[in-house]
Amino acid sequence: MLRHAGNNIGGPEREDISVEKQGMPLKNSNLFHSTSLIFQSSLRTPDEFIRVYVAELPRPLNYGLLEEYWSSAYVDSRASSDPDHGLGKANFPKSLKYPPYPDNPLIKQYSAEYWILGDLMTPQELRKGSFAKRVNTAEEADVIFVPFFATLSAEMQLGMDKAKFRKKESNEDYRRQREVVDLVRSSEAWKRSGGRDHVFVLTDPVAMWHVREEIAPAILLVVDFGGWYRLDSKSPLNGNSSDMIQHTQVSLLKDVIVPYTYLLPRLHLSENQRRHTLLYFKGAKHRHRGGIIREKLWELLVNEPGVVMEEGFPNATGRQQSIKGMRTSEFCLHPAGDTPTSCRLFDAIESLCIPVIVSDNIELPFEGMLDYSEFSVFVSFADALTPRWLLSHLRSFSNEQKDRFRRRMSEIQQTFEYDSGHEGGMGPIPRDGAVNHIWRKVYQKVPMIREAIVREKRKPPGVTIPLRCHCT
Repeated sequence: MLRHAGNNIGGPEREDISVEKQGMPLKNSNLFHSTSLIFQSSLRTPDEFIRVYVAELPRPLNYGLLEEYWSSAYVDSRASSDPDHGLGKANFPKSLKYPPYPDNPLIKQYSAEYWILGDLMTPQELRKGSFAKRVNTAEEADVIFVPFFATLSAEMQLGMDKAKFRKKESNEDYRRQREVVDLVRSSEAWKRSGGRDHVFVLTDPVAMWHVREEIAPAILLVVDFGGWYRLDSKSPLNGNSSDMIQHTQVSLLKDVIVPYTYLLPRLHLSENQRRHTLLYFKGAKHRHRGGIIREKLWELLVNEPGVVMEEGFPNATGRQQSIKGMRTSEFCLHPAGDTPTSCRLFDAIESLCIPVIVSDNIELPFEGMLDYSEFSVFVSFADALTPRWLLSHLRSFSNEQKDRFRRRMSEIQQTFEYDSGHEGGMGPIPRDGAVNHIWRKVYQKVPMIREAIVREKRKPPGVTIPLRCHCT
């Protein structure tokens, strides 16, 4: 296991954090009785859990990084206004042991790392609803969680000096990446498994950008695979051809797709009112790679009756506009951006606005547990770009069908909830929320991980296995 002097996070539980020897029951909610949740046999029975060991890392790589964020004069150069830093002054009590995560929407949308670690750092007696049981040693664990706030690290560097992000010199994010990888890969736990049972949270598409090849064997918690491959310049718009350059670092076999943190408040079904707009979109018009389709859709839809297309991001100035737009529209457009998905999808679900997903290469959280076709409309690039086809298709849905979609959304909104409602992310997590669903998905990978470790052990010296991409 990793050992360091000083104020570290991880390793054997200390201070007020204890580990019990028995697992805590996890009761099924109504969500798990739904006919849309399949493969229930892959989940543990109520007295089961996943055993997680937290690797020991210096505090500056997680909560100390938050302290640096709040106490510095850091102002995000990418945002027209930074809600976290008024005139560069820190605005949280310095006595907090576990600082809050940034409210800057460019960073907050990736806050999964904060809530997952917060659950593991919560005293065991308060974690009765958690599917993860924290253990004292790597030897008794199913998986080893690496408590590095990789997304916060990347976003701070991007906000301070984007030009240096892909360089190594004078790049604080690269320095932290290198420190984490050197510490983790030198541990006995990594050497035993080749890293296959380690878990990294990489929700930002560019998190750990410089060291991805070195952590590729691990279980990666990502929002999609869009930041992990590129298309040949001759490839068609949708990238669904043999010109795709295959990636060997991510796969649905070993990795887990997790939701973005939604940015808009939840609308309950009882609060739903008449929706007078057919289709709504708010976001950046110009995107790269697969997001080129967004510009083409914009040109087709911007002047159509019943359609509202607004450019911008739900920041401090546009948030109320986004809330109003999503809550008064039947459908919310979700075209691919720089990557196949975005937090907009989860904002739509929380707003009971039926998602219209135009993204041929999208990966979605918790598939196998959720059937997205029960509350979303999926449209191919080709159909979406056919003049007048999309709006005609959306108008074909009856009020009964749309009401059924919204009822289903109201049933699964909790699935994408990270926030425990407790200061510093500590305290009981939502039993049927995102963190528990993530751990259930990781648990489904454990047999495959163990098999891969055993296969590696019996391999004769000098024999290599070719890298392959198993993405579906």
